[in-house]
This record gives sequence, C-alpha cells and structure tokens, in this order.
Amino acid sequence: MNEKIAFFDTKPYDMQFFNAVNESYHFDITYFEAKLNSRTAMLGGNFDGICVFVNDLVDHDVISKLHQQNVKTIALRCAGYNNVDFKAAYQKIHVVRVPAYSPYAVAEHAAALMISLNRKIYKAYPRTRDGNFSLNGLLGFDMHGKTAAVIGTGKIGRCLISILKGYGMRILAYDPYPDVAYAAAEQIEYVPLEGIYSESDIISLHCPLTPQTEYMINADSLSRMKDGVMLINTGRGKLINTQHLIEALKSGKVGSAGLDVYEEESNYFFEDRSMEMIMDDILARLLVFPNVLVTSHQAFFTREALENIAETTLSNLREFFDGGYLKNEICYKCDSVCLKKQNKRCF
Repeated sequence: MNEKIAFFDTKPYDMQFFNAVNESYHFDITYFEAKLNSRTAMLGGNFDGICVFVNDLVDHDVISKLHQQNVKTIALRCAGYNNVDFKAAYQKIHVVRVPAYSPYAVAEHAAALMISLNRKIYKAYPRTRDGNFSLNGLLGFDMHGKTAAVIGTGKIGRCLISILKGYGMRILAYDPYPDVAYAAAEQIEYVPLEGIYSESDIISLHCPLTPQTEYMINADSLSRMKDGVMLINTGRGKLINTQHLIEALKSGKVGSAGLDVYEEESNYFFEDRSMEMIMDDILARLLVFPNVLVTSHQAFFTREALENIAETTLSNLREFFDGGYLKNEICYKCDSVCLKKQNKRCF
C-alpha cells in the first residue's frame, strides 16, 4: 500500500530532495504550496499523513480538523516544534520530527554571519561591483583573542565552538545542563548568563525556544552587554525581543547583528516579496540598519541537510505506518522522554 502524504509549504527544493529519497519509500506524495493553517487544513482530507515545516500553524483548530479527516500522523521536516499544540494532538494524532539534520550547516552559517559582519563583506561586494574600491567604512577587528559566547551547547553549539576555537577565540558557554567533561576536554568555560553578557564580544544563540528562553535577549539583558557587542541568532526568532534590539542598535549598545530568524518571519521568510512593500514595520526597520545582516532562515540550507531531512522524515513516516516504535515522536505527555525509556508508543 502506498500511503498518501500531503506536504504543505513546499518549495521546488523540497520536491527535488523528497522525490529522490522517496524512490526507496514509495509514498504517494502530493505537494501543496500553501502553508498549513485553519483555512487550508481541509486540504488534508483523504490523506493518511501530512508533512509540515517551521512556519506552518498546527494549533488546536488545525489539529481538530485534521483529526476529523482521519489524518493519522503529522511529520515535521524540521527540528523545532514550537508551532505545534501537542496538548491538542495527544491521543489524536502522532507527531514526529527531525531532531538533527546537519549541525555543521547551521554552525557554519553562524560563523559566516560573524565574519561578514566583522569584515563588512556584504558592503564590500556591491561596492567593488560598482567600481568603488575605497576601504572607508570597512574596518573590522581581529577575532583572534576576542571572547565569543555560545548559548546552548547541543550539537550545533558544539560545532560552532570548534569553528571559533580555530580562530583563536576565548569561548564562553551557557547551557542549563552544562557538560563539565566536554568543557574540560575542549578547554571552554561554562558561565552564568550574567558572565556571558558582561564579558563577550560576540554572542551566538543556539538554544531552543521555550517559556524560559522566550525573549531572553531583551532590554535588561542587552543593557548588561558590552558596548558594541555582536549578536548572532540562527536559533529561533523569539529568543530576541526585536523592538528592544532595534533600540540597542540605535544607541550603539549593539554594534552589529546577524539574524537568520525573526520572531514574525512566517509571512516573509522563504517567499519572494521583492515586488511588494514590507508591511511589517519592525522588519522594515531592521533591514535599513547598515550594521544588520538578515538572511531568510537559510542556515539549514545545504545539500547534506536537505538529504538528511528528507531521509529522516520519510523514515519517521514509514515507522509509523509499519506500526513500530517512533523514535522521533514528541507529544504532550512524553515530550520525547518517556518514549525513550519505555521503547514504545505512548498511545
């Protein structure tokens, strides 16, 4: 039986990589350009499962409509899951995700943002294309010997630490669950957030979005940072209160910011809006700062990562339809913990 899967918010590259991997899985896939939300949920009818991305909305209303249509599983083709109401899904629809795809992809993009901001690569490129070879305004600093902080030392954070150590930087780290053995082996320091803010020349965010981390970068934490600090966010948009960041950029407290995510990105990121006015005043304001570099949630976007995402997503779906243990399931009751202990589905 070729189970029918509906993909929402799909782009040409999604179809390219999933079609290639699906040659081994033989799912009957239908691709929709539309994002999943309460208005498009009815498209899920007659499908056994659906596949969604980071800006699809999987709230109580959407889950109810999918459940009524006998959709059995939701596969996230991403690691983040703050867009899913797991309480609403519990005992109705199984939800699986891709916990890791390529930590190197995201870490390398974070490092690229740092280098480009520091050495003004994004300014130099259009200048020389226009025949302007002046160096005025392009002054950077040696990263060697400076202090970089990595908030969140999971796989991505550790990859970035390895990169920054190669530059000869002093590395500070923060994680609610510090790995003392790792710190000793890598010769890095775990410090409280207060130390992160007060000592770091560059701060890079690599933690999940939780009630504890939402808007962790705000007016108060920004006030405690070094003047001219560089902020990098390739994690989740709501880790930063963007309005507060704008005020810190205007005052000079923040010297530069590299943002691959934005708290209200869903209407813009991954789409071509070049022929339209940007109606989001905060995003529009960010884009005019000469010391802010915004990329459109592209940190994950490497060939290796897309291949891994496709393989893990379709493997998750095959595990579900074959009735096996769902190693990448998350739910309201388990939050991915008790499943690992019991080695079975929770309902």
